[in-house]
Amino acid sequence: MTAEHLMPALEEFDLGYDDLPELLGEPWPGVLWGCGFEDFLSRRDGKESVVDLYLKRRGWNETAANREYFAALRDTPVSLYEVSNVKLGESMVLKDLVGDREPVTVFEKSATRSLKQWDRIAVRVIAEGDTHVISGALLAFSAEAVEFLFEGLRAALKLKGNAPLQLTTRQLMDCAPVFTSAWLFTTLPNAMSSGIPEFCNSDGDDVLFHDLRFRLAPGVLQKEIAACLDDVKGFVPEGPRFWDWLALRNTPKKGSGMMLDTEMTGRTVLETLELKGKSLLVQVNSAARAEKIDALVIEATGKRLKRPLTAIRTVEQVMSEERAETSLEGADEIPPHIEKQITHDYMDKHYRETLDAPLPALDGKSPRQAVRSAAGREKVVDWLKLLENRSDKQQNAALAEYDFGWMWAELGLQEYRK
Repeated sequence: MTAEHLMPALEEFDLGYDDLPELLGEPWPGVLWGCGFEDFLSRRDGKESVVDLYLKRRGWNETAANREYFAALRDTPVSLYEVSNVKLGESMVLKDLVGDREPVTVFEKSATRSLKQWDRIAVRVIAEGDTHVISGALLAFSAEAVEFLFEGLRAALKLKGNAPLQLTTRQLMDCAPVFTSAWLFTTLPNAMSSGIPEFCNSDGDDVLFHDLRFRLAPGVLQKEIAACLDDVKGFVPEGPRFWDWLALRNTPKKGSGMMLDTEMTGRTVLETLELKGKSLLVQVNSAARAEKIDALVIEATGKRLKRPLTAIRTVEQVMSEERAETSLEGADEIPPHIEKQITHDYMDKHYRETLDAPLPALDGKSPRQAVRSAAGREKVVDWLKLLENRSDKQQNAALAEYDFGWMWAELGLQEYRK
């Protein structure tokens, strides 16, 4: 039974089960084995499962609570759940994203210490009297793993289109191995990467980070530069002083390394521009793009900007700088409560501006505009959940403790934050 859960990925990456402890570390081999074992307990040979046979032969030796748990585990499918209302060391609310179960409060100590608001997890939620608990095999799903899972479920059940998945208990029981496979297919590639890989961007260029700083000419205001940049084809505002530079066509070229670029609404993000103080800051990841965006910015702004100063960094240098910043965390002389107040004031200001800014994630509409339609509200809810989940996972306490509740209220979406 465990082979159905593990072998598709192990064969794809030419691995054996014995390779998993070194690649994934503890406790993942045990958790993956548990996924297969829990599936085995729910399988039936005719009308009976192995749990039925065990309870007939040895059930007298178990407590009433244990017999009820085994029976519930036998009849409970694995599903994908969204985590919310996490109470550390106590409980959390789980919303079924692919099954037909109502949201439930689960009483759980250990998992609530690592899970964050809006995380996605694959697990079995088991009823115990008037309460609910989770089984031992829990897999945390990244956004990539969720998409892989949805594709796998649609393929396994021969479902067409992109309509929301609503699987029955029987369908979920039959698809249990798909959950494990989706997790493995998206986790193993990262675990197998060793050292610093070769990177390229979607133009096929080797990655070499260029930070360009254009100083504003004397007397020139930020709003003048913003107006110029708004007119550049391919510059998409993400806020009043921030732009994404998107490729006009999404036609990646094959390079010599791992693709580093990201995509937004089906188009490649070539990099970012930000107005900060008396400067326009531009970040690109290749020499060719640095040359191209230099020409675009100067053509759009004329003499309003001075020629840029450019800093060039390799991937290794960027990674080294990030490690150095991490090692200095906590060394600030700013008292924590002051740092928190400054950070939260800045985030309040930033997000208040963002509510009225057109966002590519919302098809070019601002959050306030998007919530006026049912489809737009769904996208805004997903956007808010993404913001909150990323913030909750920050190691910086000031960022992790920021309360996004006012944004949900401001947009009239409180009922979706459950």
